[in-house]
Amino acid sequence: MSAIYFSEDHEWILVEGDIGTCGITEFAQEQLGDIVYIELPEVGREVAQNDEIAVVESVKAASELYAPASGEVIEINEGLTDDPARVNADAMGDGWFFKIKLSNPGDLENLMDKDAYDALVAGQS
Repeated sequence: MSAIYFSEDHEWILVEGDIGTCGITEFAQEQLGDIVYIELPEVGREVAQNDEIAVVESVKAASELYAPASGEVIEINEGLTDDPARVNADAMGDGWFFKIKLSNPGDLENLMDKDAYDALVAGQS
């Protein structure tokens, strides 16, 4: 069973069992514009919820990505190093940033479901 959650900072996490796949939302990539560089976390890094974990640079701005939940980084999307524009093309699919093994599933209670996130974005556009 999988579930997707969203943060107020426009990150998403797709949770399957105790593994979360994380990235930025469609709204975030639209706001950033053409993404030209992504700094990903190191595999093995332990993070707490809301720790700065990655950096995204676009033609408009640089933006930090925050860990949507606590855990250990177990995989990164190596393809983004060579082709950061994948995030613009498919932010919620091929443009994922990293996967973490969740250490505190209770963190997910601090995030929004899709309906709540859609309402947040509607208020910002």
